[in-house]
Amino acid sequence: MARGDAAQTKVHYKGKAEDFIVFVDSSEAVQEWKKDSSVPLAQVVSGFKILVTDNHGTQGILNTASKGTLENEFGTSNEDEVIKQILQKGDVQTTQNSERQGDTNDSKGSMLAH
Repeated sequence: MARGDAAQTKVHYKGKAEDFIVFVDSSEAVQEWKKDSSVPLAQVVSGFKILVTDNHGTQGILNTASKGTLENEFGTSNEDEVIKQILQKGDVQTTQNSERQGDTNDSKGSMLAH
């Protein structure tokens, strides 16, 4: 069975000094939340982590955003408030991870050295 073949959805927000990313469950969940903000964030966001890409757009190494970075960009370091702003103003992007094939048990059969 193939592994890693799953869709990954994120919201990208281009700030003044940094690019911010929040991973979400699906683009549909974000659209529902935008229509009805009484939906709990836990049903929309995959993890309550705000990531920065060091001005590399939606790609590159993702680092956790510091409180100072959040303060400078959003005027608050409250992560719930920042996530709400990113969901409202950001672009939803869905990518498909490539599947990975691999040997499952090298200790059986012809893979075993004699």
